[in-house]
Amino acid sequence: MKKVIHNKWVLIVGALIIGLILGKLMFGGSSSMTQTNEEIHEHVEDENGTWTCSMHPHIQKDAPGKCPICGMTLVPVEMDMGTNETNPNEVAMSDEAMALAEVQTYTAHKERPEKELRLLGKVKADERLIYSQTAHLPGRIEKLYINFTGEKVYKGQKLASIYSPELVTAQKELFEVLKDENTHPALVEAAREKLRQWKLTDKQIIALERSGVVKQEMDILSNYNGYVMKRLISEGDHVMEGTALFEITDLSKVWVLFEAYENDLPWVKIGDLIKIDLKALPGKVFDGKVVFIDPFIDLKTRVVHVRIELDNTKGLFKPGMFANGVIQSKFKSTEDVILVPKSAVLWTGKRSVVYVKILNRKHNTFIYREVILGAEMGDYYIISSGLMDGEIVASNGVFKIDASAQLAGKKSMMSPDGGAKMTGHEGMDM
Repeated sequence: MKKVIHNKWVLIVGALIIGLILGKLMFGGSSSMTQTNEEIHEHVEDENGTWTCSMHPHIQKDAPGKCPICGMTLVPVEMDMGTNETNPNEVAMSDEAMALAEVQTYTAHKERPEKELRLLGKVKADERLIYSQTAHLPGRIEKLYINFTGEKVYKGQKLASIYSPELVTAQKELFEVLKDENTHPALVEAAREKLRQWKLTDKQIIALERSGVVKQEMDILSNYNGYVMKRLISEGDHVMEGTALFEITDLSKVWVLFEAYENDLPWVKIGDLIKIDLKALPGKVFDGKVVFIDPFIDLKTRVVHVRIELDNTKGLFKPGMFANGVIQSKFKSTEDVILVPKSAVLWTGKRSVVYVKILNRKHNTFIYREVILGAEMGDYYIISSGLMDGEIVASNGVFKIDASAQLAGKKSMMSPDGGAKMTGHEGMDM
């Protein structure tokens, strides 16, 4: 009986001790429990925010993790990137994101553009100085005095001799009327004129009259100075009146035809001075002036020929020589224009886009802007409209800004009206 009573007291004392311990734990540790709950709550709130990649800011997720593109750990997006005044199409970037995306900016400003235009061309004969030496009477070529192309000839030089039955008859008629020259001077003059029509000179006619002998052959004399570019006959050929015998080109003046592409045309105008050097004449630079620009574009080469005329009395320039030309050209405008780097412009084929930096923002903020491009100037474009003097545009990393805008459903190069927001692997699919 005593043993049972002892066991009961042991149980009672044990229950009291356990109760004291539990009470201390419940009431004494309330502050630490509250602190732990707050930390857990804050952590849950962080996980419910937006997470992005510093290298690829267009990647946005609702929970922490790894970037699906580069594998970097996602970081939480700052919640105060914008202000109450922000445009819904603005793209905001932290300094870290700007650095990682290698975004650079350029301040657009007005200036009078000048361009060093380099052109390639060839020396060509002046088309106005290319002649065709023809036969002025029918007959047979008995002898050629010029046997090869490239030979230089002078006006009045003998080119060939021709036998012509018509010429023999005309000489006999002249000798007959000469017998009655005092009584029929008109007939004599008519006979002489007939020979002149066949391009016989007065000197040749006088020599005929003095000799009194009918010549079976008559020399064909050159009507021009120049070089024989083509020989179109051989000895023994029968020719008709008007048959071409030689092609003679006067090279005392030559053309240099430079090739200008379509985007070069705004920088070339008649009267522009040009410096010319030729591979065949190293160390020498010649001055020229643009005298003509072809009104048509070559359908095969897509170029326009720009003509320069050079004096060639010394014979330095030969048709076919390659030439380089440099024009220090000013844009055809009376006013200054706005220039931006080519890298700042996104071009879809239908529209041209730049991203303009918005000032007075806590973070780097850009917004989509369509512009109209003017002429190309080396590494720059002239902006015809859409951009004002002094505005700042993104000049590098523009594709990354545009990708962020597109995946956020904002105005972008491919979505000028905006669209649904894209997150996570949707960017990878695109």
